[in-house]
Amino acid sequence: MRAPSGYLLAARYRLLEPVGRGGMGTVWRARDELLHRDVAVKEVRLPAVLDEELRAELCARTEREGRATAMVAHPSVIHVFDVVTEDDRPWIVMELLEARSLEQMIREEGPLPPRRVAEVGRQILGALRAVHAKGILHRDVKPSNVLVVEERAVLTDFGLAALEGDASITQAGIVLGSAGYIAPERVLGAKASPAADLWSLGATLYTAVEGRGLSGRRTAAAALAALTSGEPIPMEKAGPLAPILRALLRIDPETRLDGVRASLMLARVAAGGSAEEPLGQAASKSVRTSTAISVPSFTRRPAHRGLHRADAKPVPPRPSAPAARAPARPVLDMTPPPQVPPPRTHRRAGEGTHRRSVESRPAPRPIIRLLAPLIQTLLPRRFWPRELRKRG
Repeated sequence: MRAPSGYLLAARYRLLEPVGRGGMGTVWRARDELLHRDVAVKEVRLPAVLDEELRAELCARTEREGRATAMVAHPSVIHVFDVVTEDDRPWIVMELLEARSLEQMIREEGPLPPRRVAEVGRQILGALRAVHAKGILHRDVKPSNVLVVEERAVLTDFGLAALEGDASITQAGIVLGSAGYIAPERVLGAKASPAADLWSLGATLYTAVEGRGLSGRRTAAAALAALTSGEPIPMEKAGPLAPILRALLRIDPETRLDGVRASLMLARVAAGGSAEEPLGQAASKSVRTSTAISVPSFTRRPAHRGLHRADAKPVPPRPSAPAARAPARPVLDMTPPPQVPPPRTHRRAGEGTHRRSVESRPAPRPIIRLLAPLIQTLLPRRFWPRELRKRG
């Protein structure tokens, strides 16, 4: 049963008017009477086939994961303010954005340009990677859950994030989500995973750039049958987005494009390049067009060493190698090659002038030479004759 307008939720949030409806609930514009601000309230409607015990368990799980989503600080993740359980069902209180959904934009403008779709996909992929890092899976990525505010794309409606992946739900045979945007492995009963969210993102971007859904079927089983028929997915307007979409929409989740590579490829397309363009190609183009710069070679011996000597001769410059693409201006290389000094036959002028001149010692007189042992024995050194003192 849907709540009426004017309903006061948790004695705080006054429901004003519905702003959106889906298969799993209604989004209300509400007034936070405590903080005096407008908020968005998602009224989650649980399947009627669930018993009371399972409903209580899912409400508790929704409350836990809603609080975990509120911890994700990312500009492309809707800000969750509160999670309330009332009337045996969960209610999610979020920020209210005055924006159009991607589904509304496609309906009003038709197919969107590939670069614009790539930028939206890049931001939504960043939001998915942020919530996946917290252990949360969105499980309902589709154009109506993507809001676009000027240059900002926001992933909203985490109402199904707590309603999947439980063994009891799988046993009940319930597959929650929107036909055409549910990953093939989930239709076959496999457990949800981050790869399933990436497939849903690929289907969302395909709808945005082509202006139509993948199969146009009303049920997930019919959509899966169309995808597994073996026919290639038609890509008429995707342009540079085509290789990214084919990689995201692979049937086997093991071979599906991962989040890191998809983010890089989407960023290239959003910047006006190609999805397969190497990261360094733009830088290499700018290097090729620049003028080659010639750098003189340096040896171990400085160029100025030895130029002050009288016998030093100027050395002609070495021929420089031609540039690879553009001719370089000639650069004078002042580095002389190693020189072998000539053999030294005599002392050059001025060399050794700082030393004291060596004088020839005079020969001692004969009498002094005869009396030298006696003088050196009896007299102190300061009384020795000059000849004996110089001889030591």
